[in-house]
Amino acid sequence: MAWLREDRWRFWTLLIWVAFAAFLIASRWGAIHWFALGDTDDNLRMMQVRAWLDGQGWFDLRQYRLNPPQGFNVHWSRLVDLPIAGLILATKPFFGTAIAERIAVTIAPLLPLGVAIFALGLAVRRLIAPWSFALAALLLIGASSTMSMFSPTRIDHHNWQLALLALIVAGLVDPERRRGGLTVGGASALSLVIGFEMMPYLGLAGAAVTLRWIWDQAESARLQTYAVALAAGSALGYALFASYDNRLPRCDVLSPVWMSSMVLAGGLLLVIARLPLAARWQRIGAAAVAAAILGGFFAASWPQCVGRPEGVSDELQRSWLNNIREVRPVYRQDWRVMATMLGLPVAGLIGSMLTLWFNRRDPARLAAWGAATLLSACGFALLFFQSRAAPAAQLLAVPGGVSLIWLLFPRLRASRHMLVRILGAAMVVLIGSGFAVPWVVKMVPKEAETRHNTVVRKAGAACGTIPAMAPLDKFPRTVIMTMNDLGPRLITLTHHDAISGPYHRNGEAILDLHHAFDGTPEKARAIAKKHGATLLMICPGFAEGTVYKARSPKGFYAQLEAGKVPVWLTPLPLPKTSPFKLWRIED
Repeated sequence: MAWLREDRWRFWTLLIWVAFAAFLIASRWGAIHWFALGDTDDNLRMMQVRAWLDGQGWFDLRQYRLNPPQGFNVHWSRLVDLPIAGLILATKPFFGTAIAERIAVTIAPLLPLGVAIFALGLAVRRLIAPWSFALAALLLIGASSTMSMFSPTRIDHHNWQLALLALIVAGLVDPERRRGGLTVGGASALSLVIGFEMMPYLGLAGAAVTLRWIWDQAESARLQTYAVALAAGSALGYALFASYDNRLPRCDVLSPVWMSSMVLAGGLLLVIARLPLAARWQRIGAAAVAAAILGGFFAASWPQCVGRPEGVSDELQRSWLNNIREVRPVYRQDWRVMATMLGLPVAGLIGSMLTLWFNRRDPARLAAWGAATLLSACGFALLFFQSRAAPAAQLLAVPGGVSLIWLLFPRLRASRHMLVRILGAAMVVLIGSGFAVPWVVKMVPKEAETRHNTVVRKAGAACGTIPAMAPLDKFPRTVIMTMNDLGPRLITLTHHDAISGPYHRNGEAILDLHHAFDGTPEKARAIAKKHGATLLMICPGFAEGTVYKARSPKGFYAQLEAGKVPVWLTPLPLPKTSPFKLWRIED
């Protein structure tokens, strides 16, 4: 049958994407209806899009609803705003603003999901076998950390970065060298335009392209197109998307720092790739000289960026950043979370190493698998630095997981022993896909939830909802002093402004709230006045509040939760079902 031919794989990939997109929409329908955006970043992304559509400048990315009047310095770019804004503009005339925004937050995350499914399918077809694309899609769909970034309402930039990372893998293993280099360089530049989070993988991808050239001079074509695409893409991306704030020498975004470095890196790689260097030792020497020039330029020109790119103060790191769960390494997570995060990356790494061994006498396949394995190993290693590496680690493990199944399944099915044929084959599918670990974890009875955890969970579920926030709009618009993690949701669902949100460039405002809630009532009052706040709102039991209570049991926040309210706070009426406590700050 013609429709079952392997050259129709694009059609089948499209069908898989459409089917799973429909499943995701159905499963997330409640969240879509209630506009329950995934986290603080998704809420702020929506506010950035709204501000742009309301007339804020293309290069002005400040969020003026946080810490008014100067606003919050946001380190993002407009690139990810484009599909969201496009969907809103296309549907608003027919359905109105509220429905148009819901359509946008539903469809926007599914677009990079389609790119990721296609790119991984392309990669495994090049690495393993023509029909392996279907298995790659299955493994990706089962990767819980990765898929959490592609679910409807997840409109922040991480899903596009993951999709571009999948394209980078496809480019690294492309047998057509010029096209492969162009893919890797172009996707790397676009990822940098979006954000800085994937920089370790982008650096390793460039190293992999260079190492392939060192090993085989015929790879010069891949290196040349990679160099041109990286340099030109970074320069063009900077020109088109760098905000006014990002035109300063910032370390955490495609600013003059990284634009100049990428242009220089591309230029150096283009030069050495075009040199007639027949001997491998000559190519090693040329690459070492290029690396030394690039490193020297970076250290001399941008010394402030030698180190962590966020550039946060020790106090901000200690008070705020260290308390963010996803910033903690995987081994500091709950064992269930840790096991689920690690299942597929471990299986993928085993599969990749096994495949390298099987292809040890095939230089071309060994080089392609070496590049893919390098990125997969990086993703696995970064989990032990920060657990927010899990989505990328799982995505990069897909080729290795597919290969593990592809290599071992037919061998086990050919066994003369029935148990090996049935149980062995089933186990290799479960292990290689990463499904085994979540399955086993679910079989282990959960410990009874503590009263404290129940309170925190219920507060987290209630405080960001439309029914909870809507009554706040009966009060005249003002600045509300509330927790950092409630700020983005507050400005998304109400007409009020907030002092702060969890964004590292705005350390002063973040620390002001920490000092207020940790300190005395008098100090909190002074900080509220500094920021022009006339209302104070807390959500008792909210996770952020537990940090203040644990750190400062006699502090202002702990006093408020205990009902000890200073005389300069006047309680304001809210519905009996409201999870909030709200006060007017008197002069």
